[in-house]
Amino acid sequence: MEVIPVLDLKGGVVVHARMGMRSEYRPIDTPLSPSSRPTDVARGLLSIHPFTSFYIADLDAIERRGDNNAALMELKKTFPNLVFWVDNGVADLGSAMRWLDAGIGCLVIGSETQRNGGLIRHFRGDERVVLSLDFRGDAFMGPAALLGDADAWPADIIVMTLARVGSAVGPDMARLAVIKAKGPGKRVYAAGGVRGAHDLAALAAAGISGALVATCLHNGALTGAQIARL
Repeated sequence: MEVIPVLDLKGGVVVHARMGMRSEYRPIDTPLSPSSRPTDVARGLLSIHPFTSFYIADLDAIERRGDNNAALMELKKTFPNLVFWVDNGVADLGSAMRWLDAGIGCLVIGSETQRNGGLIRHFRGDERVVLSLDFRGDAFMGPAALLGDADAWPADIIVMTLARVGSAVGPDMARLAVIKAKGPGKRVYAAGGVRGAHDLAALAAAGISGALVATCLHNGALTGAQIARL
């Protein structure tokens, strides 16, 4: 079970994500960090456990309202040994190739910003690319063809349940099971609703490879000792 901390970036700072309501996200206030600066928050998260990967959502880029490239480059410079999984709303081949050529980390292609399944099919054999299957409520956010074409999926799949992000209601075990069954052999990662070690244990028992977490780290519900035992 791999635990991957999340940094949601908006306006150059880390924000507290809750239930996918992006217009209401505000700079994070956490006991782990003296500020909402991305490097400060990342350093605080690393004080819990020596994580090797971080997931970053560039919310401005996803919503086509600018980007957080400066903050991302500062993170890469400060923590050169971390692997960053970055969702920045890439939806075309040229932008994806330029991003990958920059060598920043793994590119997360979110279904929310795709017009069809062509881009993800192009990268299905590329280990640097992760697919995020995005859901809001019961609705899939993205082209139906992408959800139905598991052969086009890369090795790593995030199941992003936006309504559960920051909600502390538990992961969507039923949806995760459906996606895992659709893509046998894929590494499936849960995103949204993880409350602590008991949820991670349940995910591991269900064959889920990892989880993206934030709130349970900031509020102390998930500790470094518990992560080490996983």
